[in-house]
Amino acid sequence: MKEKIEREVVIPGEVLAKGEEYLPGEGTMKKGKEIISIRYGLLEESNKLIKVIPLSGVYEPRRGNVVIGKVEDITYYGWVIDIDAPENAFLPLQEVPKHLPKTNIGDILDIGDMIIAKINGVTKRGIDLTIKMRGLGKIEEGIIMKINPSRVPRVIGKEGSMINLIKRESGCNIIVGQNGLIWIKGKSVEDELLVKKIINFIAERSFVNGLTEEVENFFKSERK
Repeated sequence: MKEKIEREVVIPGEVLAKGEEYLPGEGTMKKGKEIISIRYGLLEESNKLIKVIPLSGVYEPRRGNVVIGKVEDITYYGWVIDIDAPENAFLPLQEVPKHLPKTNIGDILDIGDMIIAKINGVTKRGIDLTIKMRGLGKIEEGIIMKINPSRVPRVIGKEGSMINLIKRESGCNIIVGQNGLIWIKGKSVEDELLVKKIINFIAERSFVNGLTEEVENFFKSERK
């Protein structure tokens, strides 16, 4: 495979790689010794695994995904959460940390509250969430922005390289939800808005090679 092929735009039916050592990932299929694209998007190769990331589309919930959502309704058993997917998710009362008071469920999370959650499971019955783990729960401060879910892998970068760069340069805490919603908390509103600007910059140029260098230059120019 030639260098930088992981950021090429590919079309359905295009041969992405040849050889037994390559494995088909999302958006691809294997035909003989060839890996073929079955969607229009960005080609990504990591450890011989070939994937095609769609350039647009709705969020498809998957178990283990971290998402950001909004409380839409409260029931006797938990909360209905809008995660910007084709259907709402549900956060059961038992998936809330034990130290939180449960005398009045609305005191824990109320309608309109934003949360960071993890998908516990996706079944025919629906999407189940949890906020028991560290780093999950109600969002009290900072700002929330949205990008197309298909741009999330580019914002995160290979093995977290891009998002770590942004955190390091900005000093902000950032959680990127797989559903395209992103939480940003910095020392000032100016820092948060700068990160929002940079993330939009990345999302708009997700198909470009050498994007890391562009982001580094972006930070330098903004500081000037």
